[in-house]
Amino acid sequence: MADLQISALSASIKEVLAKIGEDPNREGLAKTPERYARALDFLTSGYSKDPKAVLNGAIFHESYDEMVVVKDIEVYSLCEHHLLPFFGKAHIAYIPNGKIVGLSKVARLVEVFARRLQVQERMTTQIAETLDELLQPRDDARSGKAKFRYGDKFNDWRVQKKRHHQKRILKSYLIFVCDFLRERAS
Repeated sequence: MADLQISALSASIKEVLAKIGEDPNREGLAKTPERYARALDFLTSGYSKDPKAVLNGAIFHESYDEMVVVKDIEVYSLCEHHLLPFFGKAHIAYIPNGKIVGLSKVARLVEVFARRLQVQERMTTQIAETLDELLQPRDDARSGKAKFRYGDKFNDWRVQKKRHHQKRILKSYLIFVCDFLRERAS
């Protein structure tokens, strides 16, 4: 974000603080609007990045045909419904079809999509579609676990999805299981 956008966002955040009954000029909050604007800039930095450009420098032709798995990719994102954080781990697997990508680039691809306002279903689909378009693997799969907490409640849900590719039948199963911690009194 340009400094002009940071300034405009800071002014809006200052208004929000006033609307909830706070004094945005008091000592503890005086710099909060700018800090929050810069934090939001970082947390949504994926909008300014091209996911394909992240991978293009590290795609190689290779006859390798066994499953490639990148596990435990840290995911930190913002839920688009509440603007609250969710976090977890993603696991990406694909069976190459003549092309492979550097393993660290897979984690960077996940981060590009995570650094946007998101829902899990869209994020995993965006990752799979990008990998499918650039690598054209035989098959791919994505899964992950994430934790969400809104107020005093934990939310959990499960999604299963099948995809069809236009050029060939591609059965890709997405199982995004949210494994939530339950609060317990010690």
